[in-house]
Amino acid sequence: MVDVKRLRVLREVVNRGSFSAAAEALHLSQSAVSQQIAALEREVGLQLLDRTSEGPRLTAAGERLMVHGDAVLSRLAEAERELAEIAGLEGGRLRLISFPTASATLMTRGMSEFRRRHPQIELQFIEGEPEKSIPGVKRGDFDLALVFDFADLPEDFGRDLSAELVFEDPMRVALPPGHPLAASDKVDLADLADEDWLCGDKPSSCREHVLSACRNAGFEPRISFESDDYQVLQGLVAAGLGVGLIPELAQSDDAVELREISPNPPIRRVWAVTRESSMRSPAAEEMLAILRQVGQAYPEPRLKAVA
Repeated sequence: MVDVKRLRVLREVVNRGSFSAAAEALHLSQSAVSQQIAALEREVGLQLLDRTSEGPRLTAAGERLMVHGDAVLSRLAEAERELAEIAGLEGGRLRLISFPTASATLMTRGMSEFRRRHPQIELQFIEGEPEKSIPGVKRGDFDLALVFDFADLPEDFGRDLSAELVFEDPMRVALPPGHPLAASDKVDLADLADEDWLCGDKPSSCREHVLSACRNAGFEPRISFESDDYQVLQGLVAAGLGVGLIPELAQSDDAVELREISPNPPIRRVWAVTRESSMRSPAAEEMLAILRQVGQAYPEPRLKAVA
């Protein structure tokens, strides 16, 4: 008989692309993950993974096993949700995932209020970008995810998911201290066409949003520095190395001059994503309601007044 726990290990190795990443996600040692895979291969009497230089890949036998394995694991996840519904809000767990800038703000406040109301429910939380969290909710790995998109680059959440807008996060232009345009309350991006620009260093909606905003303003930005960390980007701006777009939730460096963009200021939208309502646990429903309240009550934008 195939061990379900070992099926979970195999799925993590395949989804995460390495034994070490799977081990970290499962809170196991890398050797323990290898031993679980080897034991599963002995159980079925076939090799399930090819160990290549680019990472582990499913063999033909492994692919067939995981077709059925995913169905088994999905049914077990459904059983866990149904048991959690029976327990209501008197026990069980709530699995959450959020992108970093919302983790430190909206999600933190939401989890604090949830814990205050329901201390008997176990909260599990990790960080992840939408590319990770949306598929995770679909697979049943998470009960609720905070994700983002941009109004000009909307996310297609697909079937079986429910997405509720909980916060609109205005994008601001980040200027170095003493920049001539920092004397204005609002900045037209077209006036920054000759500046060095900062943005993400790999294909992503954050990078595409910067490129799109600049192109809509009539120019192709000269990208001089790249990072996917908003704190790093703000450090580069503060050092006078360029300008960029920063969401309000990510503001962390008081030396950076954030100004409203005019005309048509871009918006980053924050969504709470769950399974559709018929498959949502009471705990997920409660957390969704709390995040609605958190989003409505969150402080107004922290732009500095221009003297």
